Amino acid sequence: MAKKNNTNPLRPSWNEYFMKLAWLVAERSTCKRHHVGAVIVRDKRILTTGYNGAASGTEDCLSLGCLRDAMDIPSGQRHEICRAIHAEQNAIIQGGYHGINIKYSTLYCTHSPCVLCAKMIVNAGIKKIIADIQYPDTTFKELFSEVGVEFSTLHLNNLSIAQVL
Repeated sequence: MAKKNNTNPLRPSWNEYFMKLAWLVAERSTCKRHHVGAVIVRDKRILTTGYNGAASGTEDCLSLGCLRDAMDIPSGQRHEICRAIHAEQNAIIQGGYHGINIKYSTLYCTHSPCVLCAKMIVNAGIKKIIADIQYPDTTFKELFSEVGVEFSTLHLNNLSIAQVL
């Protein structure tokens, strides 16, 4: 747990604050397997958010059922067989859609990225990732190491918002 503010021990650090927001964003997820949320921040200001779910205007897994479950595909494999767009992808897309520059930012995410999201993170110019839960796909670590994207974890497993999900 990050160091608390000395004047108010209940006040979260900036990292805790943004990670809690990522968990709150995750509540909008339409995935039956994982509720994932992402918040992109620069200079302590929120730039964009994203959660995992089907493309706008299409039916999601909550109404149609999970194709990956039906095909017994383990988490972290065969990403292309899914209706959902990942939270990190949606947060990056929101930047482009709304003309928000996310270069040199930090991405807070409830889960560490898959390798597909990692590639997008690198090309979007995001420089730091802070995640709570380790996603089964860890191939992103080599890519981040190669290009200098900083990765760390911040576990909020003792906070009520994370326990709800």
